[in-house]
Amino acid sequence: MNIDHEAILHTFLDETEEHLGKMEEALVALETQPEDEETLQTIFRVAHTLKGNASSLGFPRVAGFAHAVEDTLHRLRSRTLPVTGGLITLLLQAVDALRQMVPDAVAGNEEMQPAHEELLKVLGAAGTTAAMEERKAAEALAATERRQRSWGRRKEDIQTWRERGRTLRVDIEKLDRILNLTGEIAIARGRLRQMLEDRAGRAAGDVLEAHLESDRLYLELQELVMKARMVPVGPTFRQYVRTVRDMATATGKLVRLHIEGGDVEVDTRVIEQLRDPLTHMIRNAVDHGIEAPQVRQARGKDPSGRVALRAYHEAGSIVIQIADDGAGLDRERIVERAKSQGLAAEPEKLTDDELYQLVFEPGFSTAETVTDFSGRGVGMDVVRRNIDSLRGSVAIDSRQGEGLTITIRLPLTLAIIEGFGVGVEGETYVIPLEAVLECLELPAKEQHQDDGHGVIYLRGRALPYLRLRKLFSLGDGAPARENIVVVQHGSGQAGIAVDVLYGACQAVIKPLGELFEGLPGIAGSTILGNGRVALILDVPNLLRESIARNGQAAGVA
Repeated sequence: MNIDHEAILHTFLDETEEHLGKMEEALVALETQPEDEETLQTIFRVAHTLKGNASSLGFPRVAGFAHAVEDTLHRLRSRTLPVTGGLITLLLQAVDALRQMVPDAVAGNEEMQPAHEELLKVLGAAGTTAAMEERKAAEALAATERRQRSWGRRKEDIQTWRERGRTLRVDIEKLDRILNLTGEIAIARGRLRQMLEDRAGRAAGDVLEAHLESDRLYLELQELVMKARMVPVGPTFRQYVRTVRDMATATGKLVRLHIEGGDVEVDTRVIEQLRDPLTHMIRNAVDHGIEAPQVRQARGKDPSGRVALRAYHEAGSIVIQIADDGAGLDRERIVERAKSQGLAAEPEKLTDDELYQLVFEPGFSTAETVTDFSGRGVGMDVVRRNIDSLRGSVAIDSRQGEGLTITIRLPLTLAIIEGFGVGVEGETYVIPLEAVLECLELPAKEQHQDDGHGVIYLRGRALPYLRLRKLFSLGDGAPARENIVVVQHGSGQAGIAVDVLYGACQAVIKPLGELFEGLPGIAGSTILGNGRVALILDVPNLLRESIARNGQAAGVA
């Protein structure tokens, strides 16, 4: 029998990651509910499974470490060892160690590091030293820092493993249906081919009917493949249970993480790119949003703060919210910082929506002190950049003294979009349809202007616009007629002037390649029905690029 050992090891890596995430979540839950037998049994089963898997694949040191963890958990299960915060911290450090040891072992290096050997000794002596409880806060902070460094090293160590293949678990019923559909499509294509070969004896209506049937089957297959790429957000959300717990312990706060809508599904690529933005926002919520227990109590609040992660579907998009019941944003402080950094001439006159968007500017921070977690003015600009790359939007709703809610809206999939085709100087561009509000003819007096931007009035409101022709240097000539595509930009609206409106279309997104990556205002490309390439516009970055070039921040933003 031929055994694909590499595939087995890859599966072992993926399953270990899943098991350790489950164990981490259960340990944090056990800390608040030490009498919960089912949670304790879950943790024990994960450790036992990991030990068995490592042993069967020939990783004795990983198996031995997991056995030591299992021994400690057995003492907890038999109630000869009490559940304490210090012991939970110790077991979470063991999870971090296993997260590093398993990939190292798979990569061929099973030598145990000194820190892991020391952890083994402490595990063996768990419950026999009073010092363990005293160092709980310091260990939590150190564990968080080590976990971040370890994760960075682990990603580098096993990069070649991740490049060899990415996996996604798919319901067997979906795979069966996909297989059946491919068979039906093959039959339909054969029928259509036969009709075309014998077209002299076939009516045009018959051929068209066969073609439409092939199209129907293809669209059903496409929809099913897209569904197969969908994964629930719950596992990703639950990873932050540990993040909140460690940060709360390290900063001397009490914080609970609540997860809502964990069964909501989204494209797996969206999930992958959401991790960094969510991490930044959750860290900010705990470090700057949630007040210290004594401060909350003095304000009439529950001493324990609350951070909520929510997900739900709305109008063909997925909405993700990060909400906390902390202090909220200080409007006056944001105005003051905006003035000092020159981000707006009169920030006090901006609406809340406009003012809070300044939080996403590079280097912007209202933190009075810099901590190990935040306050350096980096993070939120990364959030907006990542969300823009997903063709999404982000908004802030703050209630000073009551809390803050950050709302992210994203497309359900990154592979195929509903677009709106436009033409400029013989070239076709695609605007994501979710950004398009309406289309109208550019007023005659504006058509003879040679500027790359301008302002028109739409139903009594000023609408700033930019000319795609000028922005992309597509020629000096002007068409007899220009059109404006009105798009959503943050909480406001802006226009894009184009020559021709082609209307709605479906676009399969193709990457641009390394040579063209990072082009401002371009999100990707697609192949048109005539075989030509059309560029897909990145609306938020396109408008920001225009603002930077033309100095029209007050107009467009």
